Amino acid sequence: MKEIFDLINSMAPYLLLGFLLAGLMHAFVPATLYRRYLGGSSFRSVLNAALLGIPLPLCSCGVIPTAMSLRKEGASKGATVSFLISTPQTGVDSMIATYSLMGLPFALLRPLVALITSLMGGCLVNRFDDREEASTAEASSVIAESQAPQPFVQRLKSALHYAFVEMMQDIGRWLVVGLVVAGLITVFVPDSFFAVFADKPLLSMLLVLAFAVPMYLCATGSIPIAVALMLKGLSPGTALVLLMAGPAVNVASMLVISKVMGRKTLLLYLLSIVSGAILFGLGIDYLLPHEWFITPLAEFHQCHEHGISWFNLGCFVLLALLLLNALIQRYRKPQTCTCHGSDCACQTVQDAPWTFTVKGMSCNHCKNNVEKAILQVEGVERVEINLATGQTQVYGKPDKELVKKAIESIGFEC
Repeated sequence: MKEIFDLINSMAPYLLLGFLLAGLMHAFVPATLYRRYLGGSSFRSVLNAALLGIPLPLCSCGVIPTAMSLRKEGASKGATVSFLISTPQTGVDSMIATYSLMGLPFALLRPLVALITSLMGGCLVNRFDDREEASTAEASSVIAESQAPQPFVQRLKSALHYAFVEMMQDIGRWLVVGLVVAGLITVFVPDSFFAVFADKPLLSMLLVLAFAVPMYLCATGSIPIAVALMLKGLSPGTALVLLMAGPAVNVASMLVISKVMGRKTLLLYLLSIVSGAILFGLGIDYLLPHEWFITPLAEFHQCHEHGISWFNLGCFVLLALLLLNALIQRYRKPQTCTCHGSDCACQTVQDAPWTFTVKGMSCNHCKNNVEKAILQVEGVERVEINLATGQTQVYGKPDKELVKKAIESIGFEC
């Protein structure tokens, strides 16, 4: 427990700052900005998608519906893949958290690797899989870009709610899982466990990939696991492979990409992430001084030997309370949402005439995208979704087949 507490205590101030910055980005950066510059099978659209995706605090499950929505609204296949690769690998919150535990070199390398691998993936798709389907952006065009902006105070409230409720719900449990796993590794894995791989970095990277790819790891939750493994002798390059490939690839995302965008796109997506992570990992192990990456970990341990900071402890308590509140909010009775353009309002209801289950939702981004997709179907008046169970209730008299197609078009099943 001490190891887990030390990790959370050190990360808490940076996590809170990262969540806050993510919320401010969500509330003050127009959503249309992420849809405006991604059309056309050009390098520029791929680059725009990568640059837009890198700071976004979306995990690999939340980025799927967002990317599918961009695709429906006219983004090219290459730009969509670039966005899919760059977004889950890093984010403003994970970059700050990486700096807090792993130092500046890792914090700078993560967005750099995300940029290059996403450019590689997007350009490969544009080159070898540029077949474009018929546009399905008609429904999306009803989203008004001329809506009057919300007052500053309202946007600030939205930023705080997104940062400390929605994001806590989305990645909080995975962050806790990562911290627990890191603590267990620290306690139970022998200090010499990775010594056998000291002169075989490529083998250790393949071993890490074999465990990381099937799992779900968020960009922030993977940090304490990487730290714990490095303290047991894992090379810095192999730790980078875990940090980059783990959050970007998992079974759920692979299934959705294969279904919606095709197997060839999936293969190019995987090739870009895995090869890019391994090449950069080998570059770190063979070309860069290990002191750049090991020294921050040594300073981390020395810091704990000097006692606990009251500021860090206060941030730890606040983070724990926010996580508890997010858990409670997740399992409260869901609300009914109605939208006019991009302005949505919600109210609690008791029943609905049509109830079914949507499979594959795992975060608020998934839920919000499903709500928007259903609300765009003619005849739908309002929607109620329980994220915890996937139960969805639809009001109005829509064509049920059109509702199902709208859900499936962004990568979910019902």
